[in-house]
Amino acid sequence: MKNPSISFIFLVLAIHLVSASAQFYPNKHEHEQANPGGELLGDVTPLTIPTLTDKVDDLLSFGYYQQSCPNLEAIISRKVKDWVDKDFNIAASLLRLHFHDCAVRGCDASILLNHEGSERNAKTSKTLRGFEVIDDIKAEVERQCPKTVSCADILTAATRDATVKVGGPYWSIPYGRKDGRVSIDKEAESVPMGHENVTALMEFFQSQGLSILDLVVLSGAHTIGRSSCEPVQDRVFNYRGTGMADPSVSPEYLNFLRRKCRWASEYVELDASTPWQFDNKYFTNLQKKMGLLYTDQILYSDLRTSPLVATLASNPSIFRNQFGVSMAKLGNVQVLTGQDRQGEIRTNCNFVNNY
Repeated sequence: MKNPSISFIFLVLAIHLVSASAQFYPNKHEHEQANPGGELLGDVTPLTIPTLTDKVDDLLSFGYYQQSCPNLEAIISRKVKDWVDKDFNIAASLLRLHFHDCAVRGCDASILLNHEGSERNAKTSKTLRGFEVIDDIKAEVERQCPKTVSCADILTAATRDATVKVGGPYWSIPYGRKDGRVSIDKEAESVPMGHENVTALMEFFQSQGLSILDLVVLSGAHTIGRSSCEPVQDRVFNYRGTGMADPSVSPEYLNFLRRKCRWASEYVELDASTPWQFDNKYFTNLQKKMGLLYTDQILYSDLRTSPLVATLASNPSIFRNQFGVSMAKLGNVQVLTGQDRQGEIRTNCNFVNNY
């Protein structure tokens, strides 16, 4: 007999995907093969294709740079490809960098500001990577379209393109974000760091206008990338001060982690099964008690999120589709636009303008 809670969640997900306002395509190739009637070819969820004149909440526009910087997406795509070809893990780094940016003051590139007391120099940001990728893209964009494209838009698009380059889904991005002028290290302490319970995670996501579904789906970004062993060592060697391991870790995986994470400075893959593939194995790993971080495994232990984990584990296409939808939502969190006096177009992503 089928589990009724799983069937219900599956139905909710299906309805959400059909009614989602975010424009998403499983990959860019299928997006480019969309027929003139607006329906995607192949076994793909049909969603409306945005036109260049479409707007999101009258703030962002898909055609924002059509006249002022028509080659923007080509520049970003080419640069991201070069970086991912050199370092596969940079895709996961950009996903994390984008999340940390949007999690504090919204998607305003405040995480990129590099000065004493900024988010970038906070303790919670010490393992962030990808800044040099954005600098590289920004330099080329400034050469072709000076003082036109925000760092916030570049980071958002670069994250999408990096996801696609490692096999993840493609989603359309509206542009027009402005860069923030304020970045405070203490505010970065609110970003989840791998030790929170589900209630704290839900509250954090809800404060950003994101749902419990977004929480679980975006956690699936851990299908690629690595973590330092520092947040893992407590689970492996001294869970909650007991001197023992976290009982939610499988014995086989525990033995592996004890060998791999003897030192906090070591690194370990977030997905123990297929770390080089963007797939839904992250969720099947949770069912096997192989979640690396406490905040990973707790998603399968908590009754509020476990049905979602089970659905995504058994339906890879739902994870793929919903990841694009949830990433589009993340990229629109508390954006600054032309209507906001506190935003600007930085000429150097590391510093606010001095003019």
